[in-house]
Amino acid sequence: MPDAVVIGAGPNGLIAANLLADAGWSVEVLEAQDEPGGAVRHDRGVDPDFASDLFSAFYPLAAASPVLAALNLEREGLGWSHAPKVLAHPLRDGHCAVLSRDPEETAASLETFAPGDGAAWKELREVWETLRPDILDALFTPFPPLRAGARLAWRLRAAGGLRLARTMVLPVRRLGEEEFRGEGGRLLLAGSALHADLSPEAAGSGGFGWLMSMLGQTYGFPVPTGGSGALTAALVRRLARRGGAVHCGEQVTEVVVHGGRAVGVRTRSGEAVPARRAVLADVSAPALYGSLVAERHLPGRLLADLKRFQWDFATFKVDWALNGPVPWTCPEASRAGTVHLAEGVDGLTRFAAQIAMGLIPDEPFALFGQMTTTDPSRSPRGTESAWAYTHVPHRVRGDAGDEGLNGSWDTREQEAMADRVEAQVERYAPGFRGLIRARRILAPPTLEGLDANLHGGAINGGTTALHQQLVFRPVPGSGRAETPVPGLYLASASAHPGGGVHGAPGANAARAALRRHRTGALSSLQSRLTHRDRKGQRV
Repeated sequence: MPDAVVIGAGPNGLIAANLLADAGWSVEVLEAQDEPGGAVRHDRGVDPDFASDLFSAFYPLAAASPVLAALNLEREGLGWSHAPKVLAHPLRDGHCAVLSRDPEETAASLETFAPGDGAAWKELREVWETLRPDILDALFTPFPPLRAGARLAWRLRAAGGLRLARTMVLPVRRLGEEEFRGEGGRLLLAGSALHADLSPEAAGSGGFGWLMSMLGQTYGFPVPTGGSGALTAALVRRLARRGGAVHCGEQVTEVVVHGGRAVGVRTRSGEAVPARRAVLADVSAPALYGSLVAERHLPGRLLADLKRFQWDFATFKVDWALNGPVPWTCPEASRAGTVHLAEGVDGLTRFAAQIAMGLIPDEPFALFGQMTTTDPSRSPRGTESAWAYTHVPHRVRGDAGDEGLNGSWDTREQEAMADRVEAQVERYAPGFRGLIRARRILAPPTLEGLDANLHGGAINGGTTALHQQLVFRPVPGSGRAETPVPGLYLASASAHPGGGVHGAPGANAARAALRRHRTGALSSLQSRLTHRDRKGQRV
């Protein structure tokens, strides 16, 4: 019987398992898919000569994460690669905002949009450098982050206090207008906010856009050398060396609760897998509380709140094998790993508004990844392994374009939407389509079929909006890995601090389980000592 069973071999599940194994626990990880990794996997399914990331690709949060740093995965053979430039946002008039790991290069790019905008960017970076250690500490520790929060509050006070706090909760459109005269800085912030499901007018999108931009400025947007699955492979190797085991093709259908606590799980085959100390669930909150745990074990308030749980946007992704580099009109974009494609902040607002109205966007904002530019091992010299993803509504009410798409995502709709994404790329890179050797379409149902945590193609485990963050994540009054069922811990992106490959939810769950066990063991020892003392024995 293992000490712990972990449901799901995504990055959070594997990180949790590694930390438990480091503490001497025996651990078994059960994964429904035929291979581990969750949304951190790559394959050669587009073209045998091209490595293509199935889901996530760039990892600024991983680069900044103290959780991953402490695992020393480089010892397991993990390497990281960077593109010459982090991010580019070209416009049709030839202007291009560029984010570089060299702050002087970023500032120079923004200066071409309006005099003084380079200095304004440097000021935002100075604030980041002042707050960075405590922001990262607060971000990657359980909520509320008491010590990190106290230090951050002190630094905030020294850096401007309420004025700075106001800046962080601003909509990103307003933040950009206050900080920059030209479009360049506004584009970097607003495009970065839409890495989540935050429109330019959403409260808090300014803080998120600033955070993502500053992470890119400091750490870049690195990728695992060889493919995203290299990160998963390193986690699996590390766990195996510590005695942990990963079992794929084992779908958990029930968390077994006995005597008021989680004592194991049951798989689809009917097999019971007991857990001596804890069950950790790297699954979405709706899956855990709406399916795996029987309602009778959960508070009515939690079940009622779960009905209000909001997913982040659905995702539509296209992978390509290209016969040559992308022919960007703006040459600066050719050196960036990530390229944002939308015509200004207004284009981003229009895109987000269409999704809010339930319409499939006619000119989708596309996040475009140039993987060979970032990591030359991904495809043969002179070619490009590329992808783009965009967002669509979960519940489609109509089509803002002319194809009459209705969200059925049958073959016709998938092909039409992929063509629409390619048309968006063509607006900034005429001739792009002529380079396509092969393409693969990953519509929202396809993404969910490959990873059940990606419900309807949602990639962040729930909305990033303020009303479902911190103490409100995944439901009001939560915010920590502990669940209403003793011995059961939520270890997925549905828990604080949310989506992104950084490992914090998994680490928080593992530490909560270890803390609970230590507390329980101490209480048991104290009880035994007290009993012996009462009998007059020496202690």
